Amino acid sequence: MTQQGDALKDRVFEQFSRHVSSGKAEFFRSVGIDFVFGKRQGPYVWDVSGDKKLINCHCNGGVFNLGHANPKMVGVLRDSLESLDIGNHHLVSEQRAILASRLARLAPGNLTHTVFGVGGGEAVDLAIKLARGYTGRPKVVSASGGYHGHTGLALAAGDPQYRDPFGISLPGFVQVPFNDAAALEAAVDGHTAALIFETVPATLGMPIPEKGFFGRAREICTRAGALLIIDEIQTGLGRTGLLWGIEHYGVSPDIMVLGKGLSGGIYPMSATCITPELEGFFHDRPFIHVSTFGGAEVGCPVALAVLEESSRPEFLAHVRSLAEVFARGFEGLRERHPEILVGLRQLGLMMGIEMVSEHCGPLMSRACYDNGLLSVYANNDTRVSQLLPPLIITEDLAREILERVDKSLEDTKKFLGLGS
Repeated sequence: MTQQGDALKDRVFEQFSRHVSSGKAEFFRSVGIDFVFGKRQGPYVWDVSGDKKLINCHCNGGVFNLGHANPKMVGVLRDSLESLDIGNHHLVSEQRAILASRLARLAPGNLTHTVFGVGGGEAVDLAIKLARGYTGRPKVVSASGGYHGHTGLALAAGDPQYRDPFGISLPGFVQVPFNDAAALEAAVDGHTAALIFETVPATLGMPIPEKGFFGRAREICTRAGALLIIDEIQTGLGRTGLLWGIEHYGVSPDIMVLGKGLSGGIYPMSATCITPELEGFFHDRPFIHVSTFGGAEVGCPVALAVLEESSRPEFLAHVRSLAEVFARGFEGLRERHPEILVGLRQLGLMMGIEMVSEHCGPLMSRACYDNGLLSVYANNDTRVSQLLPPLIITEDLAREILERVDKSLEDTKKFLGLGS
């Protein structure tokens, strides 16, 4: 690092520590990942000092599915700024109507209406709020170790580690092990408003559901009169090789929640997609839920462009082709690193590198960083490192990522004292 770059980095960290988060600044410096986003383009991000370049295999949970500064998305936003602004969430909106109608055509099942928000937590909050209001029931069932956001009801449906420090424990929330149909059946009863699951729970280490799990969940909910909420915030928009992750399981939810990638990486946007019956709950009281910046008109054309790109058959075929490259690559890596690598948890490019112990994930994150990859371990299963490259990478870059993962596994083994 040059002296000038070093001074810039120190200045950013000092200011961030003083005015944003002292804990984050201290943590990242203590683990040797003192990276600050500077230039960014496509699958790459550069440190603000200009001295380090990473392939982004975290993508902020799918925000950058289409890469950083995607030229098409940037152009759409630039054009949108010529004539649009935030708009008024109280009034009828042409831009929200166009975007919602496109979502209705693409969504699974009969999700004909959309309520827009800014972030995923807000969208999940509405989904749970609506389920309780529509059914008149209090109980919500979610996955142990799952994650749906840091806001009120979303927080209550997630892992206790995120809410216990605040002394928040809302009544009516029950958790069961993911992928356990028997536990689910025992938990859902006549008091249950909804079941909410991520299609593939990223923070839980990306366990891939058994083929019949969501079909069974659908049956259980239907029989009990409860709603099935599917959280596609990370798995949606092509990440799994189909437009929606839930399509792999042939199930239609009552509510589907979107976020992250819907932004195109440049304008915040989330969505709660619902059936006509659920929309009817709002009919005589259309102002009981509002979001000032939800579905901001200036951002709607960007989200529409994301949908158009992500739903193209050629785009989805490319994702599936890349998934095969990674699957084959990890077969070889498992043979090379049997001491540490258990295997790849994979649904398309929703991937988790499963290793032998809870110490591996954090160490692997640092090793990946040293080898030019941004990859973050799964916080609720630290045996797993998340691998979420942009969906627009080439096959050559996929192979380069595999080479860097190979080196990172080797480095992690050395740190743990495992033999080659």
